[in-house]
Amino acid sequence: MTVTPPVSRAVERAAAALGRLRRGRLLHPAGRSFAGEVVIWGTPGPPTGVGLLDDPGRYRATVRLSKGTPTPGSWPDVLGLALRLHLNAGRPFDLLVSSSGAAPLLRNLPLPCRDFSGTYSTIMGYRAGPRRLWLAALADPESVDLGRGLDAVAAAARANAPRLVLAVASAVGPWRPVGQVSLGTPLGAREDAALAFDPVRNLPPELRAAGPLAWLRERTYRGSRRARGVDGQSGGSTAATV
Repeated sequence: MTVTPPVSRAVERAAAALGRLRRGRLLHPAGRSFAGEVVIWGTPGPPTGVGLLDDPGRYRATVRLSKGTPTPGSWPDVLGLALRLHLNAGRPFDLLVSSSGAAPLLRNLPLPCRDFSGTYSTIMGYRAGPRRLWLAALADPESVDLGRGLDAVAAAARANAPRLVLAVASAVGPWRPVGQVSLGTPLGAREDAALAFDPVRNLPPELRAAGPLAWLRERTYRGSRRARGVDGQSGGSTAATV
């Protein structure tokens, strides 16, 4: 999809204006952030071609769980999970996923949900060479439930270091577990406000955002960050907590 520079700039300016009116994040304004850890086990079966997913590793991380609209309390909403892997060199890896269905057709749709221990997918997916990939965070059956509502998520993190399973899939294939993310110490409100993600540019070199509206996602997030006076690598805790 070809988008002219004037259209891209107009979208970014509109997102920035809306962000200033909202005096905060344009997307998923209500959330809780945590220091965490990501353990990559490696890809079962055929490799994805993305070294970060195919090779075992352990990374410090920042995790943010959020509500999209946001609706009050534990009311259904499109829930979000933003994950930043702090790599040893270069840009971090920012993974943003939204509550969705687990089946192939439903993993492309953001779906309202109550429980934070559900299925989150990248919705639009990525390309790794000729492959089309989707990434997801799935409920870990051996972990404590994250509960309903942001206060319940914070309480679960303080008490039990809850976990989610990271997984990868093709357009129609099953989810293949590649690792897990653990939530640790909750971050303060000021740290949460300073945290900003870039799901289009902060990617491993083998991975790129795909889909006809990838440009819209990039410009919308850029405009929202501009309104807040932050950049795509702002914030995030590298503390070891789990």
